[in-house]
Amino acid sequence: MAEPARIDARGPRFAASITAVLLLVGTLLSLLGVSPGPESSLDRATDPGFLLILVVALLFVWGVASPRTAPWGVLYRKVVQPRLAPPTEFEDPRPPRFAQGVGLFVTAVGLILHLAGVPWALPIAAAMAFVAAFLNAVFGLCLGCQLYLVLQRAGIVGRRGPASA
Repeated sequence: MAEPARIDARGPRFAASITAVLLLVGTLLSLLGVSPGPESSLDRATDPGFLLILVVALLFVWGVASPRTAPWGVLYRKVVQPRLAPPTEFEDPRPPRFAQGVGLFVTAVGLILHLAGVPWALPIAAAMAFVAAFLNAVFGLCLGCQLYLVLQRAGIVGRRGPASA
């Protein structure tokens, strides 16, 4: 069996750093947009917090569909990585890709519930995604990667071979 591809472990942390900043701003904007009165779906869809979290969700889609071309990965490989010492830690790309899917799921649920008029859905979902991105960026703790490993041990995902995060 062929060895799975390996990526520089610093790349996903770099992407998580940018994502955490975007999610923090999106969380704050979505908190400012929460109003007690009735709003139309159009009002909710043009809320700045909604629009920023929508952009983040689309970036998650990109990260799942084509991780090699996702903006933060390209920025890391072309601009940041050449300025760093050669990587000493490598990781399987499957857990970070799965983590992008988890981020997409959490933000998509928040976006859909926000459009449906559920109060606080968007800031809560954005804050949850922010916490996960922050933990990865600052401490290297990728919650989505850990979930991948649990699901892999249960035989649900990643049957190609063992992954490590």
